[in-house]
Amino acid sequence: MNHSPLQRRGVLRGAAAAGLALATGRVLAADPWPNRPVNLVVPFPAGGGTDAFARPFAAQFAKSTGKMLIIDNRGGAGGTVGASFAAKAQPDGYTLFMGGTHHVIAPAMYPKLDYDIEKDFIPLALLANVPQVVVVNPRTVQANTMPQFLDFLRRNPAKLNYASAGAGTSHHLAGELFKLQTNTFITHIPYRGAGPALQDLIGGNVDMMFDGLGSSAAHIKGGRIKALMVAGARRNPAFPDVPCAAEVGLPDYTVTTWYGLWAPKGTPPELQARIVEETQRLGTAEELKAVWAKNGADYGGLTQPQFAAMVHSEVRRWAKVVKDSGAKLD
Repeated sequence: MNHSPLQRRGVLRGAAAAGLALATGRVLAADPWPNRPVNLVVPFPAGGGTDAFARPFAAQFAKSTGKMLIIDNRGGAGGTVGASFAAKAQPDGYTLFMGGTHHVIAPAMYPKLDYDIEKDFIPLALLANVPQVVVVNPRTVQANTMPQFLDFLRRNPAKLNYASAGAGTSHHLAGELFKLQTNTFITHIPYRGAGPALQDLIGGNVDMMFDGLGSSAAHIKGGRIKALMVAGARRNPAFPDVPCAAEVGLPDYTVTTWYGLWAPKGTPPELQARIVEETQRLGTAEELKAVWAKNGADYGGLTQPQFAAMVHSEVRRWAKVVKDSGAKLD
């Protein structure tokens, strides 16, 4: 049967597409992920909350897959420098991004971002959900309880300051939300990451911090900083002696620092599924369970669509907090 030139071109185009799909399938089958080291972009300096979960996760990844998960710390601008870099990476499964609460706050704080957390990334998995904790330097802040601390703040407005991992991070907005709900004023001091901020808090160069338990836990247990309150409606099992916000008269102070895994836009669905599968499997390892419990954290628990819905909801939630508090870049 004779075909017109247009029909012949359509047949050839279809055959080429089928051949490409078959070739791709053969490559994936012969070259399963991961077959070489994977780069994990962590958008803060070493020593912060993201690192506290990224490094144990990387160690377990290497043990499970036989391939390195290389931590690539790229700090700056509240975590947006690292995010910008990761958004432009090849979508081949060999550059992943570990971001979190900071990155759903950033759209409301940084109007000129060169990436969109919802359009330029594919959310893969929730890795850790960590309550925020209010911590102070015990040498510069004499209060032992949250009521004592609030009393001091109200009698001494603007006398104390608080450190954050950078303008627009969850540490910053947790502080602004606290000020809004307690009708107090504390001066914000932004750093390039939670690690440097914590070191200055321990050294007495700043008075307090609104931090995730992941980075503060060891310092609280070591007595270098003092925890006055965990956010939310229940105490944390890792710190049963620290009261929750609801107990001290702040029932609406619910803030968590969470960390998730993203891939650059364009990552093939089959590859996404493989990464999600491995991530979920890593979460069942006893070594990781122990680290997460020590840091007062929960591991994952969401499907990929559920995590995507959570990211969408969090972007809108924090945009409202930014608007209501009047938070701005320092």
